[in-house]
Amino acid sequence: MPSYRAPVEDTLFLLNDVFGFHRYDNLAGFSDASPDVVEAVLNEGAKLAETVLAPLNAVGDREGCKRHPDGSVTTPTGFKAAYDAYAQGGWMGLSLPEAYGGQGLPHTLNCAIQEFASSANLALGMYPGLTQGAMAALLVHGSDAQKQTYLPRMAEGAWTGTMNLTEPHCGTDLGLLKTKAVPNGDGSYSLTGTKIFISAGEHDMAENIIHLVIARIEGAPAGTKGISLFVVPKVLVNADGSLGARNGVSCGSLEHKMGIHGNSTCVMNYDGATGWLVGQENRGLNAMFVMMNEARLAVGIQGLGQSEVAYQNAVAYAKDRLQGRSLTGVKAPEKAADPIIVHPDVRRTLMGIRAFNEAGRALILWTALQADIGHRSDDEAQRRAAEDHMGLMTPVVKGVLTDKGFDNAVAAQQMFGGHGYIEEWGMSQFVRDARIAMIYEGANGIQAMDLIGRKLPKDGGRAMMAFLGEVQTFVKDHGEDEAMTPFTAPLQAGLNDLQAATMWFMQNAFSKPDNAGAGATDYMHLLGLVAMGYMWGRIAKAAIAAKASAPERMEAKLVTGRFYMERILPETAMRLVRIKAGSETTMALPVEAF
Repeated sequence: MPSYRAPVEDTLFLLNDVFGFHRYDNLAGFSDASPDVVEAVLNEGAKLAETVLAPLNAVGDREGCKRHPDGSVTTPTGFKAAYDAYAQGGWMGLSLPEAYGGQGLPHTLNCAIQEFASSANLALGMYPGLTQGAMAALLVHGSDAQKQTYLPRMAEGAWTGTMNLTEPHCGTDLGLLKTKAVPNGDGSYSLTGTKIFISAGEHDMAENIIHLVIARIEGAPAGTKGISLFVVPKVLVNADGSLGARNGVSCGSLEHKMGIHGNSTCVMNYDGATGWLVGQENRGLNAMFVMMNEARLAVGIQGLGQSEVAYQNAVAYAKDRLQGRSLTGVKAPEKAADPIIVHPDVRRTLMGIRAFNEAGRALILWTALQADIGHRSDDEAQRRAAEDHMGLMTPVVKGVLTDKGFDNAVAAQQMFGGHGYIEEWGMSQFVRDARIAMIYEGANGIQAMDLIGRKLPKDGGRAMMAFLGEVQTFVKDHGEDEAMTPFTAPLQAGLNDLQAATMWFMQNAFSKPDNAGAGATDYMHLLGLVAMGYMWGRIAKAAIAAKASAPERMEAKLVTGRFYMERILPETAMRLVRIKAGSETTMALPVEAF
């Protein structure tokens, strides 16, 4: 049976020592997040993840969800009770404004709790995660009446939320959608169409499910310019807030899928279902992007979460499994063989995952902190800079952390040898569950194209220039510090590769767009490598300062950081070579040759 321990100590170190969480007390909600409160929140979240969610992970994988003839869906044994514990603990509305029943705490804390939940039980954690994304969209674009009607009940967990975009004939290209909305004459609309791959579309854990659905109003322009967003409750809500009649929306079937079996992935049928417009007519994608960006950050967290739990179990196995003797002499003479953790190749694997996990966690918390600044600061320049960061880093967090999260789950499985292929050890589930994160909320190739095609050139490249400048300033400020040289020198080399790749695209992609397409994924990973290298630089700075108070723990961080700088960050050079190769051989073969 796999185990999990939430990385509370590491998260606190990042928040307090690396990012100076207390420095943001001027932002709404941060003054309530005192060091004692933050520690208490993380410890309680860890307890929920470790004792309530994690024990059900294998159960959900084995049992899956069941659809019944009436279209209802039941979740695996214990899921509803665990969800109730999550909801009753106030976790659903952790960062929602108090005016709507939330606690108003920073979103950064919510992201930390999302990591714990994703590691402990990814399928179960998706139910509240999707609800939080739906609440975010309604909070920004919903009318006052919609906010008052839906948000308090969603914050308390009595109602959950979903996002309905994909249709059988269109995924990424939403301009092809066919779901139609016909005005009813009373301010509501009648929606008809089919949506697929709808996570948590139907289940037995809440009395109502609030679907956010994109559709095309009759007569709307073709393509994405004619898309509107609607709120469509599973059960209609009366004027007094009580539940009324069942709406015309139902689960047609459940998808049989590779992983996340405990989450109900539904085909949803809208048969004249009553819905209400969210935001402006034909501006639905603007509203939905709020939820999509929340979801993309959350999916990046899922990639990290599976990498972390797979790592923890691989380490435990490597310490226990006896096989062979150390190359430098016997390490366990009282045993028939040494534990495999003595072998350099095992260490290489585990150190690679560990170095990624710590930097990835830092990147997520740094980005979540920018989201808080963007939403809560009164300083327009500060908000703009934070929003620039979010735009640039969201595809990186989603794409890089899920690509590497899956790779790391596979690498951790490899530590078990043949036992990793056997279900009872649980490593197979981590691999299978991690795979979907690379696909949903925009497949990672799309994330890379979004980065190259939209985020990089936006506002004359302002976001990228700010990032490059920040990293360069960090290297310059600490370049003379001998203790920091193992971090600043490799970071400068990686930064040089990123700058060279950016310049190459500027000179070669506009005249030949295929060059951008062929190099987009490498560029996304190059940026991710440098961003996590920058995180390691900041971690190292804080670890050196804190070394006197916790010498063993801080030394372990510094060694792990040096491993990243020596063994992982140099991959930027490989990425740059690939980018500069252009698109000629990629695109040369005629279609018939494949």
